[in-house]
Amino acid sequence: MSLLSRMTAPTARHDAARLVASLLTEDRTAPRSLRPPTGPTGLGTSAARVVAKNAHLPVPARNAHASPQDAHTPAREPSAPGVVPELYCPPALRDDPALGREVNDRLVAWAGEAGIYAGRLDRVRAADFGRLMMLAHPDTDDPDRLLAAGKCALAEWATDDYYCDDGAGPEMLGSHLGPAYASLDPAHLPVRHAAAWEREMREDPVRVALRSGMEHLSRYAEPSQLARLHHEVAVLFVGYGQEGSWRSRGYLPTVPEYLAHRQINSFLPCIALADVVGGYALPADEYADPRVRRAVTMAATAATLVNDLYSMTKEHDAEGVEFNLPTVIAERERCSVREGIERSAEIHDELVHTYEAEAAALALTGSPQLRRFLTGVWAWLGGNRAWHSGSPRYNTA
Repeated sequence: MSLLSRMTAPTARHDAARLVASLLTEDRTAPRSLRPPTGPTGLGTSAARVVAKNAHLPVPARNAHASPQDAHTPAREPSAPGVVPELYCPPALRDDPALGREVNDRLVAWAGEAGIYAGRLDRVRAADFGRLMMLAHPDTDDPDRLLAAGKCALAEWATDDYYCDDGAGPEMLGSHLGPAYASLDPAHLPVRHAAAWEREMREDPVRVALRSGMEHLSRYAEPSQLARLHHEVAVLFVGYGQEGSWRSRGYLPTVPEYLAHRQINSFLPCIALADVVGGYALPADEYADPRVRRAVTMAATAATLVNDLYSMTKEHDAEGVEFNLPTVIAERERCSVREGIERSAEIHDELVHTYEAEAAALALTGSPQLRRFLTGVWAWLGGNRAWHSGSPRYNTA
């Protein structure tokens, strides 16, 4: 195994880390140090100025913390072969191992009940998806809310693992994804055929898991939030189909084509649940605002590129065409894989910088719910990177 998936990249330093930390701490007023500056301005300090205009901050989370960071982001230095480069990303805002274990235990038990990953539950436990939920959603310490999000995420990953990666074949992908989507957004059949359809839905563990996750989430989500998730998962499934088409043809996409693909085949269905897990509702019109969608989808793409970087070794051991940004860049731009990794990290950083600046601007005029949602997305980026750097799903012992 390459060192790529065994190394942990240090977090970049910037004032935005201090901003998000202040939004998720016990003190519900902006710290004096984050009030409008009279000195330096620029990326990160604009985000800090937002805090002073929003004294009513989100509900704090248990053990949420982040150490203050300085405003300097060091220039990227070439990293050793096989090592994930330094990434511009916030740190995880809390690390509550006990909460993560509790969510993970419940998630593994549920996977066993649903029937997904039969005979492989030890690997599910080791991957520690409960820890990801704990790290990525620091504005709640309710294990049941985190479990609801974890069920949806694990069911979506099972869809990918079973239908895309485990040998089902691209020619079967559409036949699988259609009924899988009906697990989330039910198909309403005439009475004569309803019972037979229900039996078919219960015969596939992935469909069972998708339905179960949605049912659990509905305890906390409003109809508009459930409809949002339906949309994001439908788009995700389009991405699965696109990748299946590439595999069936042995086709390697261009770099722009792959990046557009990573916007739809991304962590966005998970990130879109930030308000559900946090116990509030972002208005549907704000979520659909093109400016908000641009910022949030760029963040989701960046989070997924972290997955690309950390999953390279895992995918390298699999048969067939590899689809990750470093490989695509290396092939299409005729450079080494090491250069592909470095260029991928630069693309990730550009996306995160853009999200930081645009989210700060949107927070100035948006609703309190939008400000909190944008904060939740930022926190998700930090938790996601922290999980990838340590999960056995992407790291060898």
